[in-house]
Amino acid sequence: MITVAEYIWFDGANPTRRPRCKARVVDLDPHTVQVSDFPEWGFDGSSTNQAPGNSSDLVLKPASFFKDPIRGGDNYLVICEVFNSNGTAHETNARALLRRILDAGADKLEACGGFEQEYTLFKDGLPLGFTKTNDPEPQGPYYCGVGSPRAFGRDLIETHLNACLEAGLNIYGINAEVMPGQWEYQIGYRGFEGDENDILTLCDQRVIANWLLERLGEEFGIEVRFDNKPKQGDWNGAGCHTNFSTRDMRNPSTGRATIDAAIKALEEKHREHIQVYGANNDQRLTGKHETCSIYQFRAGDSDRGASIRIPLGVAQKGYGYLEDRRPGANSDAYVVAARLLATLSGISQFEADFKPFICLTLD
Repeated sequence: MITVAEYIWFDGANPTRRPRCKARVVDLDPHTVQVSDFPEWGFDGSSTNQAPGNSSDLVLKPASFFKDPIRGGDNYLVICEVFNSNGTAHETNARALLRRILDAGADKLEACGGFEQEYTLFKDGLPLGFTKTNDPEPQGPYYCGVGSPRAFGRDLIETHLNACLEAGLNIYGINAEVMPGQWEYQIGYRGFEGDENDILTLCDQRVIANWLLERLGEEFGIEVRFDNKPKQGDWNGAGCHTNFSTRDMRNPSTGRATIDAAIKALEEKHREHIQVYGANNDQRLTGKHETCSIYQFRAGDSDRGASIRIPLGVAQKGYGYLEDRRPGANSDAYVVAARLLATLSGISQFEADFKPFICLTLD
């Protein structure tokens, strides 16, 4: 059957890599389709900050696919990894780094989790709800707000929710956030039968959800930004709080002890995590607006001002997961997951492979 596959990958922009995409017409059977049915493809790496002009051909290798809710029918969204012409993974291929760490033994942790992706809707260079002459009233009534003076851009947000459901993503929920024009979706473990909950799949799903946001923004004439501090002043930043658990964290008999040991390991590697948790994250992690200072590491039960929060339900039960509140809205899901797995599994042989993804350094 003739159908359309939208190939999606990440470029080499510095400090924040951006998604790129192009469509290919393919002939496949939608009843038996698998990732190997999508052919490899090439692209001009010199136009994506990934190759010099005199040797610009790079390879897109399909890695996973989802239903395309925009074109509909038997069309697909295909996540691709970038490879060099000699068959090696490109240095900007964060998904390959995550796979290497999993294959080196981190898969034994049986990690799963979720992402609380915050983002801001812009029009004419301003967040929705702001004008060139006046700022809206101070933040307070906007979080989970309803009504035209408090919620801005809901048409796009509802369209995005439906698109994620049609694509088969593990979307958990949506809500308006603290700053006007700011929203959040959650994607990850839901406890639903049939959901795939491994960490690599969930990272793929966050990539597709973010791509759908920006692509649907085109239809509404709205720019979606993942800036960590979208508006200077007394306004909340935007993060991507990452919920993370391992098999032993989820085990009632070992849960809290494993979580406490994980927190200690994360504290020891705080600098390494911050370096890859998003560009300009220092503008967000100031110790104000529900954050811990970027220079400090702190964990606490039900503490939204901590680096690592133990949710109330987890603290009460004694097992479950932890919430890493440090990743910024523009962080890379694959890099965040890879960094967490490397730290908590003690795998150190890939430290040099994180260097291309360093986007912020601590003095």
